[in-house]
Amino acid sequence: MKDHLRNIERIKTIKWSLYGLVAIIMYLTMLTNVIPESLDVSLYSRADRDIASPITIENKTATEDERSKAAQVEAIYVYRDEVSQSQLDKLNDLFSGIEKVRNNDAGNDRSIEEELKDLKVLLSVSMADEMTDETLVPLLQAEMTQISLIKELTLSEVMEVMTDRVSIDNLEESKNDVEDRLSLTSLPNDQKQAMITVAQQSIVPNYFLDPEQTEQSRQEAIEAVQPVMIREGQIIVEEGAMINREVMEQLRLAGLLDEGFDAIPYVGLALLVLLLTGYLYYFFQDVRSRVRTSNTNLFIIVLIYFSTLLVLKLTSLLQGIELPGIAYIVPAAVGTMLIKMLFNEQLAIASGILFAVCAGVFFNGEITGPMNASLGFYVLMSSLSGVFFLGKRNHRSNILKAGLLVSLINIISVAILLMLKNGQYSGVELTYHMVFAFLSGFLSSMLTLGLMPFFEAGFRIISTTRLIELSNPNHPLLRKILVETPGTYHHSVMVANLSEAACESIGANGLLARVGAYYHDIGKTKRPHFFIENQMNMENPHDKISPHLSKTIIISHATDGADMLRKHRLPKEIVDIAEQHHGTTLLKYFYYKANEQADESIPEADFRYPGPRAQTKEAAVVGIADCIEAAVRSMNKPNPMAIESLVRKIITERLEDGQFDECDLSLRELDLVATTILETLNGIFHSRIEYPTEIKKKVTL
Repeated sequence: MKDHLRNIERIKTIKWSLYGLVAIIMYLTMLTNVIPESLDVSLYSRADRDIASPITIENKTATEDERSKAAQVEAIYVYRDEVSQSQLDKLNDLFSGIEKVRNNDAGNDRSIEEELKDLKVLLSVSMADEMTDETLVPLLQAEMTQISLIKELTLSEVMEVMTDRVSIDNLEESKNDVEDRLSLTSLPNDQKQAMITVAQQSIVPNYFLDPEQTEQSRQEAIEAVQPVMIREGQIIVEEGAMINREVMEQLRLAGLLDEGFDAIPYVGLALLVLLLTGYLYYFFQDVRSRVRTSNTNLFIIVLIYFSTLLVLKLTSLLQGIELPGIAYIVPAAVGTMLIKMLFNEQLAIASGILFAVCAGVFFNGEITGPMNASLGFYVLMSSLSGVFFLGKRNHRSNILKAGLLVSLINIISVAILLMLKNGQYSGVELTYHMVFAFLSGFLSSMLTLGLMPFFEAGFRIISTTRLIELSNPNHPLLRKILVETPGTYHHSVMVANLSEAACESIGANGLLARVGAYYHDIGKTKRPHFFIENQMNMENPHDKISPHLSKTIIISHATDGADMLRKHRLPKEIVDIAEQHHGTTLLKYFYYKANEQADESIPEADFRYPGPRAQTKEAAVVGIADCIEAAVRSMNKPNPMAIESLVRKIITERLEDGQFDECDLSLRELDLVATTILETLNGIFHSRIEYPTEIKKKVTL
């Protein structure tokens, strides 16, 4: 039955189930804090409260509208001076051609058709095509003085207009202005009209649309538009405001409208829980603790987590109360204080980090994000301070003192948060914040004191506090050993000193080994005089009984002691040490004595302790120290060399006998145990000066 229970302690399926239970507890307690909020609103209704966005998201429709507006940039035009110069050059060519034809005709009587033909030959093809005969003929028929005037007026007007920007849009306007000004001249009508026609045909656009620069400018304007964001915490619609289509779109983007099931938040929470559970698993596997090897202890951790997370969850519901800083009343340190008291500091610190993350989710009710970083920081500081202020020796009296110090740290943490926010707080608000922070530490210590007996009695677990209480000499069982078996009591104290030092040298629980050593021989109180350390000025009763009966009496002290300890409901670890400290070793003295008296060889199994062998390092070390102390005490003149030889021999014999096969003691650790025990023994059995005997003289009267 006992072997079956020990196997249950290490079944991996149970261990994985417990880690799964932790994950389920975290998921269920945080689930309501991540369910997306959905609003029951309709178009053109009035908002019954201020509605803020829970997330930061881009409003793509509004962004595209802004970009479309930005794309409406003015077209970019470029002035081309070469066009103006080209038109002036054409005018000069025209008048130069007219002058040349007229000079060639001086003294010749040629027809106007022939002159017109010669002029077109001199003009460029484009100019010849532009100028009609009706325009050129009056110019060829004009006097030279008139031609000079026409040339001067035309060039002047065209230059004035083309120097400015002429686009397609204002081309007709520019031509009309030229016509109006040239119409004021006193030239004959046909020459005036020809001059106007030449001037108007010379005016062309010199200010053109630049498509590349226009497109570049448009793209730059579009890229300059920042995305229209709905920021986390931004008020989308104020209380009493109309919910129009634009507001409805913003509410939809923020995920505040009931549009069916959205699995993303649930998947995110599952990933968070898996991350935290994996973090716990790998930490628990690396750290030296009873959680790694005992499913019962892991179950206790699960219960503490459940209790702490439930307390955090219930406290988070108080946020609905309109009291400033009510959330700071959360007794955040209770979980880490319990784990520190029942297990060790490393597990407590790791658990404090997990509680802080979970608290960040629990207390997200008054913020728009998924986690309340301020409360997470507060819970972390409170949890860690609860661990550190308990001290190395976890006396129950330290719990209240630690609670007061936790309150102080809570007040400092709240002050830090308020100052970092740089808000304006009234004296009443500050008082509320500080009072709730103080009550948090006080409640943490009260809950720890209240829950400690439940875990200790309900699971018979061995906490540092419980060990210290059990080491009190006034404990009924220790007083029983002292009164009824004083020799055994002294032996147990010596074994305790050796065991504690040896266990601490290999990283085992030294305090557990010391207390276990105090009780390991409690079974000797049933028949105290059958054990040599209690035989004072009396005959050895074993001399009058058979070796088999002596064997039965001696061996029974281990099982009797375990039964007595169970009856008094001492922790399982103490019971195991009493039951396992001899393992299955051979009772050599009575075995050899029985063989001497018997006619045939007796099996060793008949004179071996029933076991079980040591299952823990502490039980193995107590067994080593028990055997060594008894052996050294029986030496006539112990010296360092003889003691070392004896110690090494005892450990080697136990190793070869397989007494350490069921515990995880390594050869290196056994060497450390031997070295530490030798140092302690040498300190006890050091050399002393022999004082001369004072001869008393008989005085005669």
